[in-house]
Amino acid sequence: MRKILFSIVTLLALAAPFTSQAEMRWGVTAGAIVSDLKWSQPGFHMQKFSSDQSLGYSAGIIGEYEIPGIGFGIDLGLQYAQRGATMNLGDFPIWQVEGYGTERSYLHYLDIPVHVRFKYTNLQGFERKLAPFAFVGPTMSILLAHNDIKAYDYKRVNLGIEVGAGAEIFRNFQLSCSYTWDVTGTSKTVMLSNFNSKSRNWKVALTYFF
Repeated sequence: MRKILFSIVTLLALAAPFTSQAEMRWGVTAGAIVSDLKWSQPGFHMQKFSSDQSLGYSAGIIGEYEIPGIGFGIDLGLQYAQRGATMNLGDFPIWQVEGYGTERSYLHYLDIPVHVRFKYTNLQGFERKLAPFAFVGPTMSILLAHNDIKAYDYKRVNLGIEVGAGAEIFRNFQLSCSYTWDVTGTSKTVMLSNFNSKSRNWKVALTYFF
């Protein structure tokens, strides 16, 4: 938890010297998420545990600092996200005898992304119509709620690294696609404690800046 907070605070501190020169604007964003949980079994080899991708969504607010003339900036946000996966618990007798089969995991998060971004604006005026951009940075996810599958223990806070790209359209709209790697872990199984999961998420988002 301390490492996660330190990462967020460090990026905000790096942004502070530029805010007096930067242009800040706020917007609303919404998107669709394709999520999955990748399971690992450190030091233990047996039948591979698997899960299937699930479709979720996100919505919230985003702020953008842009330093005029160089294309670099920072964005940060506060967003609700519904993620999860479909678990094939029935593949294992230990869960099958408990009545588990194919279980859909619903995870509800408050996401706090902080990204460094670059927007290419040296397009001789065309950037006012269309400007490509890319971004990378950490996203802290705070678990708000989940459906009650007693086979799992969920981490209350996790940290992911998000990388993405997109295009800004007529200055107010942004369409982006991103991929997030969970680096701290999402959940683990209760009966077989060696099973640990990390989430992997694709997101397509549309943002409107005021």
